[in-house]
Amino acid sequence: MAESEQQAGASPEDDRPPIPISFNFMLPKKEICMVPDMGKWKRSQAYADYMGFILTLNEGVKGKKLTCEYPVSETVEKLLSLLGTLDRWIDETPPVDQPSRFGNKAYRTWYAKLDQEADALVSRVLPSELSAAAPEIAVYLKESVGNSTRIDYGTGHEAAFAAFLCCLCKVGALRVEDQLAIIFKVFDRYLVVMRKLQKTYRMEPAGSQGVWGLDDFQFLPFIWGSSQLIDHPTLEPRHFVDEKMVNEYHQDYMFLECIKFINEMKTGPFAEHSNQLWNISAVPSWSKVNQGLIRMYKAECLEKFPVIQHFKFGSLLSIQPVKP
Repeated sequence: MAESEQQAGASPEDDRPPIPISFNFMLPKKEICMVPDMGKWKRSQAYADYMGFILTLNEGVKGKKLTCEYPVSETVEKLLSLLGTLDRWIDETPPVDQPSRFGNKAYRTWYAKLDQEADALVSRVLPSELSAAAPEIAVYLKESVGNSTRIDYGTGHEAAFAAFLCCLCKVGALRVEDQLAIIFKVFDRYLVVMRKLQKTYRMEPAGSQGVWGLDDFQFLPFIWGSSQLIDHPTLEPRHFVDEKMVNEYHQDYMFLECIKFINEMKTGPFAEHSNQLWNISAVPSWSKVNQGLIRMYKAECLEKFPVIQHFKFGSLLSIQPVKP
């Protein structure tokens, strides 16, 4: 019934996608409670939609600079305004004096504000006819900024932000033509705000593998950033360990922005503090780097129970198995 309603709502003159009436919006909840549940996750519609979203964007940014021309829709502008609000709240919530160096408790004050305001913030991003989706989508926003108990941040939180953007696409608030702006404007701004959170409140890396992980906090910008560099006429993977090259090109390439942040935050030889990335610099081409990072992301993030146990499922990202 819902399917036919959805189709009935579409008219040829209407440029906007039909409102997906078939979604019965709900508050997302955890479904992966034990290691054997991981099979349920990998067979789910959520996994297919999430991976499809990551790979579609990966294809979309191939060979393109952060500074290239692309359309910026009203929804994208509203998302930038939302991230600007989160950024302003950091300025309004300075770290407190405390004995321990890491995990500044002022983060909890900042997070409490987001927890309280998230539904309203997301409502402002959505067109009025989609306001019923706000509470469901807002859960992913709240999950994307770190954990307020442990005051840590990791790839699971980053995945929640990608899920948040994926949901906005599923309800039609973000469109195909927003692809470049989703990464180059929205995700890039998200990274700036997350780095500010990490630095201001000295957040711990969640589930960090230390020097054996790719990065303490992020993963997706390395995937999308390596895609940007595919077939670059001069920049090769070996160049990203050269600080001079990083400083010269970081404004154009997300991968190099990430390396620049690592260089600012860590001291000592690059091969020691970022061993995985050092190894990647020996890979001959960016397309091989990109393929390898996608495989690594699946294995190290999406197939790891400690990460996925926190993922929440609702009507937009469903735990139901993919329909054959």
